[in-house]
Amino acid sequence: MIATQIRQKDAVFYFASYPSERLLTRVRFISRFYDEEGGTIKPEQVEESDDVAQFIARIERSEKAFQRELSRSKVRAIRNFYETAITQPPIPGTVLLFTPQKLRFEQWSDASGIGRLQEPEEKFLIIDGQHRLAALQFYERTHPEEAKSLQVPCVIFDGRSEDFATEMFVIINSTPTRINKSHLVDLYERVSWAEPDRRFAAHVVEMLYREADSPLRYRINRLGGRSKQEKWILQAELFNEIHRWIKQAWADLEREGTDKRAAARCYGVARDFLKAAALVWSEAWGDPAYMVTKPVTLKAMMRVCADLSAQDAAPEEKRIDRWRQRLSPWTEQLRAFRNEGFYERFPAKGQIERVARIHRELARYAGIASRRRQ
Repeated sequence: MIATQIRQKDAVFYFASYPSERLLTRVRFISRFYDEEGGTIKPEQVEESDDVAQFIARIERSEKAFQRELSRSKVRAIRNFYETAITQPPIPGTVLLFTPQKLRFEQWSDASGIGRLQEPEEKFLIIDGQHRLAALQFYERTHPEEAKSLQVPCVIFDGRSEDFATEMFVIINSTPTRINKSHLVDLYERVSWAEPDRRFAAHVVEMLYREADSPLRYRINRLGGRSKQEKWILQAELFNEIHRWIKQAWADLEREGTDKRAAARCYGVARDFLKAAALVWSEAWGDPAYMVTKPVTLKAMMRVCADLSAQDAAPEEKRIDRWRQRLSPWTEQLRAFRNEGFYERFPAKGQIERVARIHRELARYAGIASRRRQ
């Protein structure tokens, strides 16, 4: 294909105009898409070893399958635009494609940067533009002649690592209208510009979601409004509290090491605290009639966890029993955490102030001094 080589600092990538008919045979769809007539585009199988495809699939899909309502409405809207656009270009924005293969580029001798670019042996992974191309495929089914006339502007990245492709995905999609903040927590470990303490906190949150012994396993909402399952707290909200704790303790953590083993130790502290809290709250833990496992209380409890871990994290042996005794006064407060009248019992101007108030009350009940005041 004819392409223009573009250089920006140390990066080299390509701009090309792809005929739509050809492009649709050269890209991989890793999410299932639907149109208004019930037609489908089935996702291609994502290999376990393909980190980039696995990662983007996790962002683009729900925990079990792609959310049909969101994909259908978005694809329908774009397809309708293709059908109605006359004077304006149907696809004015570039589609971003990635291949780990290093493509051969034969530049013309006129120093224009234009030349002939080799096509990859495998299909391109779509970093940005899956919905646009899905809509284009549906449009091609009903308007084949018109679709053939379309040229799709593409930016092609080649020969880079999986982390590079993932980082590009983050940069492109990290606006509020693209990816929910809870999704972005999943990205911190993979991008070079994320601060070390954020990456560390993200790993702790990820363990709280997936580890079999975590009291919050599968109870963390990683999808925002797209989640269709019963959840207790948004991942972004939990991340903010874990990061707050990690940031307070970062100087100590840096001295001891901040690798994944250290993150696993912090996870162990959070896990043991939540297990002790679950024992103390007894039947109220997870009961929708109580506010115990609602975001406002969970966030306050994580602040108590940070306070307590600074004073009594070691030894790990029998820590759950030790902390259960420490938190046992909470049992006497069960009535205060019933849904009915909860906001009157903990009046505040907003959620931030209410979390701080509940934190103070829970710490006071258990006789735990706030880390901030130490």
